Amino acid sequence: MKAIIVEDEILAQQELSWLINNHSKIEIVGTFDDGLDVLKYLQHHTVDAIFLDINIPSLDGVLLAQNISKFANKPFIVFITAWKEHAVEAFELEAFDYILKPWQESRIISMLQKLEAAGQQQASPHSAAPTSRENATINLIKDERIIVTDINDIYYAEAHEKMTFVYTKREAYVMPMNITEFFSRLPEGHFFRCHRSYCVNLNKIREIEPWFNNTYILRLRDLDFQVPVSRSRVKEFRQLMRL
Repeated sequence: MKAIIVEDEILAQQELSWLINNHSKIEIVGTFDDGLDVLKYLQHHTVDAIFLDINIPSLDGVLLAQNISKFANKPFIVFITAWKEHAVEAFELEAFDYILKPWQESRIISMLQKLEAAGQQQASPHSAAPTSRENATINLIKDERIIVTDINDIYYAEAHEKMTFVYTKREAYVMPMNITEFFSRLPEGHFFRCHRSYCVNLNKIREIEPWFNNTYILRLRDLDFQVPVSRSRVKEFRQLMRL
């Protein structure tokens, strides 16, 4: 993978470069301290990833990312910044990760491992052509941080008015969108919209229990929670589960 670093603090730039060079195979092909210079560079060069600060001269990191998001071939964007309040904007731009300064070395190394894995999957000729990187991972928000999460780690999601609560085995996340929009970001075949207020990971179902009015209650592996299947979804659920 080829990457650039956009950071106007020379010490932070050097520390990040050292970690990337020593803990990944990512090639740093350029470093920048100005947003407009980055746009000019990207007009003639292609990179796979951008490590991006927000507080930079000429064009801040969020506006720069908004411009980059319109590219036909979008690079992975990793925000590394002291500005925690832009996490939701970063999520909406489908940033790969959002890391707050001062960061821990282990946090950067973990991100690099996930980034390389995502890059390999995207480049693999054996992977399904239409499959995008979002099908392998999804960005979830917790405490104003973006957590890159394996799709298989999600057990179910629950609607709360205009928000969606997403549950893994050990964590709960609050997503700033309704459940219909969140469900549209999940890969088909793995998740089922079993109720207007719930969607469930089919691979996490441990038991299907008949319930009132010919509906079902779903018991999940590892979690002490029951997900309902509404009457309007029963027929499709039976077909899907071959009941």
